[in-house]
Amino acid sequence: MSRVYAVESTPTITGAAADHRRPVRPSEVEAVAAALSAVLGGEAAPSALALDPAWLAATADDLKAAGRSALIVPGAHQTPFVHAAALAMNARLGALGNTVELIEPPDAMPIEGDLAALCQAIAARDIDTVVILGANPLHTAPAGLDVRDVFSQLKLLVHWGLYRDETAFVAHWHVPAAHDLESWSDLRAHDGTASIVQPLIRPLYQGRAVHEILAVLGGELAVSALPLVRRTWAQTTWAQALDDPAWRKALRDGFVSGSASTPVDVAMPADLRGLNPRVEAAKGVEIRFVADPWLRDGRNANSSWLQELPRPLSKIVWGNAALMSPATAGRLQVENARVVNIASNGTDIDAPVWIMPGHPDETVTLALGFGRKLGSVAALADGHDAYRLRSLEAPWIVYGATVAPRDGSARVITTQHHQAMEGRAIVRHASLEAFRKNPHFVRDGAPPAPTGSLYPDWQYSQEAWGMSIDQSACIGCMACVSACQAENNIATVGPDESALGREMHWLRIDRYYSGPLDDPDVFFQPVPCMHCEKAPCEVVCPVNATTHTHDGLNAQVYNRCIGTRYCSQNCPYKVRRFNFLDFQEFDKDAAGPEQAAHNPDVSVRSRGVMEKCTYCVQRISEKRIKAQIENRHIADGEVVTACQQACPTQAIVFGDLNSKGAAVVQEKAAPQHYALLEDLNTRPRTTYLGKIRNINGRLSPGGKADG
Repeated sequence: MSRVYAVESTPTITGAAADHRRPVRPSEVEAVAAALSAVLGGEAAPSALALDPAWLAATADDLKAAGRSALIVPGAHQTPFVHAAALAMNARLGALGNTVELIEPPDAMPIEGDLAALCQAIAARDIDTVVILGANPLHTAPAGLDVRDVFSQLKLLVHWGLYRDETAFVAHWHVPAAHDLESWSDLRAHDGTASIVQPLIRPLYQGRAVHEILAVLGGELAVSALPLVRRTWAQTTWAQALDDPAWRKALRDGFVSGSASTPVDVAMPADLRGLNPRVEAAKGVEIRFVADPWLRDGRNANSSWLQELPRPLSKIVWGNAALMSPATAGRLQVENARVVNIASNGTDIDAPVWIMPGHPDETVTLALGFGRKLGSVAALADGHDAYRLRSLEAPWIVYGATVAPRDGSARVITTQHHQAMEGRAIVRHASLEAFRKNPHFVRDGAPPAPTGSLYPDWQYSQEAWGMSIDQSACIGCMACVSACQAENNIATVGPDESALGREMHWLRIDRYYSGPLDDPDVFFQPVPCMHCEKAPCEVVCPVNATTHTHDGLNAQVYNRCIGTRYCSQNCPYKVRRFNFLDFQEFDKDAAGPEQAAHNPDVSVRSRGVMEKCTYCVQRISEKRIKAQIENRHIADGEVVTACQQACPTQAIVFGDLNSKGAAVVQEKAAPQHYALLEDLNTRPRTTYLGKIRNINGRLSPGGKADG
């Protein structure tokens, strides 16, 4: 079993999944890299280092033991020293060519200058015409760069993009861009593998692909994207020219065979000490800027799905906040949602506080992408514009900032208001060593499940569907939640309803902390409908809208539901969602293309209807019909739920419990298998595998599972 160490300045899902994690200030990362490199080389670590020497020694010993199978990954926004140190350590361990392959950047383009140089050229009258392709510099420009004033001096400003954003409104011309699903194009994966992008629909609003815009600028008029892309891949100057058969094969396969980049040799630095790493933490408060995990730099701010998708650790929706440690919040005497003023280099912003366990002290993390007021969705969101604090010299980390409390508070909406287990064995975990000693550790301290019940027993002559979720594999990335929303036409409710706790997601991922506030362990638990055998929701419905199907689903018959919400009150897992308002648009003419985003295999619910996870019953029905036509049983793995399909770690397994060889049956036979709140005797068919972590015994005693 692999072992992961993480050193980070903002809590992330990578750190949450790590077996050992240490929070450090951004200014301390170089010292950590230098110390680890020194220990790997047999030298002593600097005594001023904030990291525990035992932690550092254990990490180095594990890396040495792994040898060429080890991997050291520097953060994308770290300094050149950190990247050079990571490369040198990978080379020393023999990882180059095994866990690390160095290639030329697949997205490299010859770019000369930057936004500041462009503004200088415009001010000097060297440039009078600018074409902006998909960017929004009026929102993303750093502080000290008055892009609006500079662009007003242009004779012609053309903006090409999906939306009329801040830059488009000051442009002389705005050209609507064709969406990726509306146009031909090509792209390269992280390893250089090329793919041909095919459109799924004709452009709804006569949008133009970027290839067409570039062709027009080059003097080619009346040309479409398809011949341009084909011409590119037919050129013999490319590494692999595609003739007609090869082109069709690439379209069918989804990628261009043999197009991955070839590894290259890189000269190793002879002496890292010449790069002069920072050895002491900076004075004052440090600010770290991060792209929002969903909105990125703000380009997705008009997507209500992404605005309402909870952030993995904070569970914040419809806005951002200034993340800080409990100790820093205590020093400032502020609580969650209290507004603070953050100042640096002559500029300042006001932002609400959100206290994050595991965040390094005297450091504030600000997420980019918010503060936009253009667009029907973006204007609804709360939050602050962190770009106002960024500078050209320090785009990702600012040293020496000041933070001062303001009077009053601001709304911060979170979907997880209750995060204590209250002594119940909800998330069960153990170290790998403890699991080896006691494979049934999930039973320790957990109350036994009752054997008798007043509920009727169900017999399944065909399938009996069930699900197993491996908490060792779940990383809390929220991909399953987003996939469930897209598959099942789940409505977004907006910030006001979300603040009332009325979000509609059928699947949620609960986040729990264990241990000290300054460096806790983090646990994620996906919670869909449990589809109980002894379902308390079924017996209380006065109109039989909640029923038990022949294959074991707790079904919800929407056209019977009268909105009593008895089923929700009786559900101990709180996985049912109620339509308080008409969140969906049912007038086809008024909704426009929004109707095309709905899954036609799933009904669209209206006000007064209770809804919940259905195990993607529409997918089950599709495969059942196909199997009946072919006169056979449904094969194991043939039915794949949306959450299972989207999970990048394959933590979710779904199948027929009546099939002895099914993967889900094998999962449920594992010794660390358990059901959530099984002492309530609901007998869920959605169950879990306890989390197992490969803890280094030199750093933590481990071995005991706590609830």
